[in-house]
Amino acid sequence: MGHAEDRIDPQLRALLPMLPRVDVADPVGFREAQRVRQAQLAATAGPLPGVTVADRTVPGVADGPDVPIRVYAPDRDPALRGVLVWFHGGGYVFGDIASSDRSCAALAVEADCVVVSVEYRLAPEDPYPAGLEDAHAALLWVAEHASEVVGWGVDASRIAVGGVSAGAGLAAALALYVRDKGGPALVLQLLDNPMIDNHVGTVSANAFTDTPLWTGPQDRLAWSAYLGGLAGSAEADVPPYAAPSRATELAGLPPAFVTANEFDPLRDEGIEYALRLLQAGVPVELHHRPGTFHGSNFLPGAEVSERAREDMYAAVRRAFA
Repeated sequence: MGHAEDRIDPQLRALLPMLPRVDVADPVGFREAQRVRQAQLAATAGPLPGVTVADRTVPGVADGPDVPIRVYAPDRDPALRGVLVWFHGGGYVFGDIASSDRSCAALAVEADCVVVSVEYRLAPEDPYPAGLEDAHAALLWVAEHASEVVGWGVDASRIAVGGVSAGAGLAAALALYVRDKGGPALVLQLLDNPMIDNHVGTVSANAFTDTPLWTGPQDRLAWSAYLGGLAGSAEADVPPYAAPSRATELAGLPPAFVTANEFDPLRDEGIEYALRLLQAGVPVELHHRPGTFHGSNFLPGAEVSERAREDMYAAVRRAFA
């Protein structure tokens, strides 16, 4: 990382030795290593505080398979709440709902909402549009059926989508898709470090080749897996539902909450997308934090990350008010 490491927030810098080295070139092996790490963490972390958790599957769309989801509902009074449909990160090639357990539980409790986390299919085994189809299936089910499930307290008239990294890319793509296909209506798209630009040609993407958790070269490999070899080509006919940065018309999208971190190859595409949304008349709240890197917003033990999470929780509460 060179001099960049010296500029990372000191509390985050102390966590660097504990972070995994991402390997998109071997997604199957990295997934297994992640599962082992997750099982070790879960064995010592204890139960999720303040939430009731339920697993189920919902019908797929476009002849796709059923989609597993995990629902987190606050243990507080059963008043109707907005619902946030959440997509985990992982470059479209790794990650699962178990890896988001703690962050989804915290979102449910702190934002006082129901969170539905989606186990979408991953590339390269299932490239685009499989992940988007699974995301759409989960959203449709929430809009049409979640309010019927006793105990979850879902107000289906208040639905948001959100995610981190590739999950934020899916959320942005889904917001575009349902705008164009006639709903369901969304009150917010929460885009934390969104992975949305298949060209991978911004200043930050080219500059950050050895940064924590995500790099420009890893980004290129991930897009190639997700899009079947089309990534990075300016001439490629990549639809905006695959790479939202390709969208030419952004008017009519739901309000957006966008984060960008300083030492993140995805930094510039998130900021540029937020500016384009603003120019199209979409309400946008944009946060950029110096000294941070990709994925650091949900890391414990750093005050800058705690601020980032509090801002997200507040944005969701306002959207559902």
